[in-house]
Amino acid sequence: MIDLYYAPTPNGLKLRLFLEEAELPYRLITVSLGKGEQFKPEFLAISPNNKIPAIVDHAPLDGGAPLSVFESGAILEYLADKIGRFVPAEARGRLELRQWLYWQMSALGPMAGQVGHFNVYAPEPVPYAIERYTNELRRLYGVLDRRLEGREYIVDDYSIVDMACYPWIVPHRAHGQDLAAFPHLARWFAAMADRPAVRCTYDGVVDVYAKSRHALSDTERRILFGSATPGPEDQSRAKAGRAPGSLSLVVDR
Repeated sequence: MIDLYYAPTPNGLKLRLFLEEAELPYRLITVSLGKGEQFKPEFLAISPNNKIPAIVDHAPLDGGAPLSVFESGAILEYLADKIGRFVPAEARGRLELRQWLYWQMSALGPMAGQVGHFNVYAPEPVPYAIERYTNELRRLYGVLDRRLEGREYIVDDYSIVDMACYPWIVPHRAHGQDLAAFPHLARWFAAMADRPAVRCTYDGVVDVYAKSRHALSDTERRILFGSATPGPEDQSRAKAGRAPGSLSLVVDR
């Protein structure tokens, strides 16, 4: 059994997508970011950077104690290696996969996240920032579009790279991007959206970058963007309504 500590953000969704594709049994444990649950000691013991996703593998291959892993790219590599799927078997193929996985982690995700923040969550418009990150994200879409020319998937066979990139392309409209300008990326995106595991992963998910989402409260904004650690009133809110030391268990899959 895998415990997935999760919120429905692109980074959380990529791990849920992997688990659905792999058909591994998992327990989905939601972490309410707006309530500050990512700062709870029991979560920090798993994810010291207070970010989702994180996992606890209760049946690691070495047969030892449950193993925790944080950082979405590291988790994808760990789980793919564990089951021997969604990664190339040969060394050159694995190197190519790592390059594109780390490209997503270092470029596509961070730049899309910045666009989303300034388009949706910033308290007032910052035109320079919106233009800067929208243009850089458009450049990165072009990189991925050229890569997909003549390829069904990013590293030829379906892999953890596709799972990592797809959730960051889903909010393309909110991020100011038109997929019609990127035909190879658009073809890949449509094929990804049609996969049963993708449909299952996204069933009922609301885009965190949709401008129609409810406005953040002052407390939520302070927790998410204002400081490295929440204040006393935020910590009290995080604990309200739950037993001490608990997170939000949703469902076993």
